[in-house]
Amino acid sequence: MHSKNPTAASSIPIVPANRLQQLPVQFFASLVKKANEQIAAGHDVINLGQGNPDQPTPTHIVRKMQEASANPAYHRYPPFNGYLFLKEAIAERYLADYGVQLDPETEVAILFGGKTGLIEISQCLLNPGDVCLVPDPGYPDYWSGVALAGAEMVTMPLRESNQYLPDYSVLSESDLKRAKLMFMNYPNNPTGACAPASFYEETIRFAEKNGIVVASDFAYGALGFDGKKPVSFLQQTGAKQVGVEFYTLSKTYNMAGWRVGFALGNSEVIRMINLIQDHYYCSLFGGIQAAAAEALTGPQACVSELLQTYENRRNALYSSLSSIGWQAKPSEGSFFTWLPVPKGYSSNEFADLVLQEAKVVVAPGVGFGTHGEGYVRLALLSSEARLAESVQRIGKLNLFS
Repeated sequence: MHSKNPTAASSIPIVPANRLQQLPVQFFASLVKKANEQIAAGHDVINLGQGNPDQPTPTHIVRKMQEASANPAYHRYPPFNGYLFLKEAIAERYLADYGVQLDPETEVAILFGGKTGLIEISQCLLNPGDVCLVPDPGYPDYWSGVALAGAEMVTMPLRESNQYLPDYSVLSESDLKRAKLMFMNYPNNPTGACAPASFYEETIRFAEKNGIVVASDFAYGALGFDGKKPVSFLQQTGAKQVGVEFYTLSKTYNMAGWRVGFALGNSEVIRMINLIQDHYYCSLFGGIQAAAAEALTGPQACVSELLQTYENRRNALYSSLSSIGWQAKPSEGSFFTWLPVPKGYSSNEFADLVLQEAKVVVAPGVGFGTHGEGYVRLALLSSEARLAESVQRIGKLNLFS
C-alpha cells in the first residue's frame, strides 16, 4: 500500500480568517530581505535598520538563569499570572527608579515581552467600530493589535515643530467620541524624542475628559541622554486612573531574546490582560522569571554602563554626520536616531540607494507612518567605528554637499 504524501497540498480550500487578511504588511520583513540579499551576494553590509540590541545579557543575570533552570520547581507549569516574587521585584524597581508605588498583585501583569502586551491591550478594550489613537510616526505593532481587534486607527501626527509630541487639539470630536484607547511612546521610537512631565499631565486630563485608556510604551525608559532621566507616565498624579505603562527588560538589560515584559498601572486593565493571557498560555518559564527578578533587584551598574555606551555611540555618529553635511538634532533618548533625507528623495528611495551603493541598511521613515516620510531611522547598535564607517560610506555618495 502507498502511504499518503504528508507534504501534498490540501484538497480543500484553506481560507484565512478576515483578521489575518486585515493585518498590516510587516515592514521590517522586507527590510531584512533586502539586507540579506546583499549579504548573500558577498557584500559587507552595516545594518542600522533594526532595533536588535547588540550587547550580551549581563553575566550575573545569565548565571542566575543557569542556576534557576536546574531547579525542579521551575520544571512544572508556572502560576498562570506569574510568580509573585517577580511582580514584587518589578514594584521594587519602579519605586526605586521613579518613586511609583505599585501593588504587585493587582497592578502588575507579566508579559511575554512588551510587544505581546501592546497587542493584547487592543484585544481587551477595542470592538469593531471603536477608534484607537496612534502616534504617526510610531511603532508598527500598535497597528497590528488594532487590526486584530477589528477597530479603526486615527493617527496623531508627531512633528519636529512640536518636539514630536501629539497635538490633541487637532483631533475631531467625532473621532474622540469613538476613541477608547491611545498609544504613546517616550523615549520615542523612531524619533528619539523624550516627553516632559507636563505632556503626561496634559495627556491625563485629555484621557479623563474623553474616556480614553492610555497605553504608555516605556520600552526605552532607561535610555535618556545628556544626564536627563526619562519621565514615566505613572509618576504623574492620576495616571493609574486612566491607563497603564508597558516596560520590557529587552533594552534595559540586553534581554531581547528572553522575552520578559510587564504591564503596570490601572488594576482593571491589568485584570483584563491577565484574563486574556489565561486563555492564551501559562506564564513564562520560572527560570526566566527568577533571572528577570535578579536583573531588577541585582546590581544596576550594567544599566548605567549600557546607557553610556549608547550615548558615546550617539555622539560619535553625530560627529560623523556633521562631517559630511548631514544635519540633524541629536536624539534625546532610545537607541535610535531620526535623520532627514536629502532633497529630491523619498525615504524609501534614499534607503534603497544607500543599501545598493553604500551597503548600509537604514529604515525608511514612511514605514512608521505617513508623517515619517522625509526621514530615515538609524539604530545605535553597532560599534562607534562601524557607525563612523557607515556615515563615511554614505558621505561618498555626495548627497549632502
